[in-house]
Amino acid sequence: MTLLLGALTIGLILSLLALGIYISYRVFDIADITVDGSITLGAAICAVLIVKGVHPLLATLAGFAGGLAAGTVTGILQAKFKINALLAGILVMTGLYSVNLHVMGKSNVPLLSGESFITLAERAGQRWFGRPEVNLLGWLVSARDLVTLLAVLLMIVLACLALYWFFRTELGTAMRAAGDNPQMIRALGVNVERYRIMGLALANGLVALSGALLAQYQGFADAQMGIGMVVWGLASVIIGESLTGSRSLGLAIYGAVAGSVLFRLLVAIALRWGLNPNDLKLVTALFVFAALVLPQMLQRRRQAALA
Repeated sequence: MTLLLGALTIGLILSLLALGIYISYRVFDIADITVDGSITLGAAICAVLIVKGVHPLLATLAGFAGGLAAGTVTGILQAKFKINALLAGILVMTGLYSVNLHVMGKSNVPLLSGESFITLAERAGQRWFGRPEVNLLGWLVSARDLVTLLAVLLMIVLACLALYWFFRTELGTAMRAAGDNPQMIRALGVNVERYRIMGLALANGLVALSGALLAQYQGFADAQMGIGMVVWGLASVIIGESLTGSRSLGLAIYGAVAGSVLFRLLVAIALRWGLNPNDLKLVTALFVFAALVLPQMLQRRRQAALA
């Protein structure tokens, strides 16, 4: 049960990463490599501030702001300097590696001496339950793990509702339209580049927020923690679309969260069954490849059968 709670918690935290990639990949059709650097940036800023005694809420918001800045730089490189989207992401991601090292001052920052939302959850668990362990469906689980899961779930629900509300506003609708049909929007006299910059900023802000929460949950921020995260996010988005069978806004947001949680559960099960952790990134890449190719193959077979 502890493994299940941990997998659910990490899956929910990384669903913010999936939501960020949904914005860049599905709304603007950009595979934004900045993600690998911005998730570490959010974790680095948050970890350093927590170690210095800043309240975890303010530290988390600062990490979110760092992601906004990283996404803005990527958007400016694309919109103002006309650099290819993929190359712009690679440039910012590469530069962020050095930025992250400067922010942390070293390659790893432990959160042993600072107060994070995990320590707050531990206190809340002791207050609510009065003991370190509680009975959950016949299993003894840590009160801290249970409260942490519930707190993260609440954060994700609020984030999803806020994102859904935003994309239903005039600004959000214009942003989605600019990504869906930039030629038509540009013909109407709308500045498409501005919306792209804002969209990439929001996407990387969510990714950095995920990194800030992940660092607090794991108890450290590391310069290498962002490697391959863009593939993880793509896998979550693709799985979510397969689960919902629709790309409508509400179902797409729900699917990204569900895909992230399901993917993390599959990883946890594979590790439990003896998967070598060194093979995890390779297995993830192969899984994304299968998720991209199999639906097309099945669709072609159905069309061939109907013909």
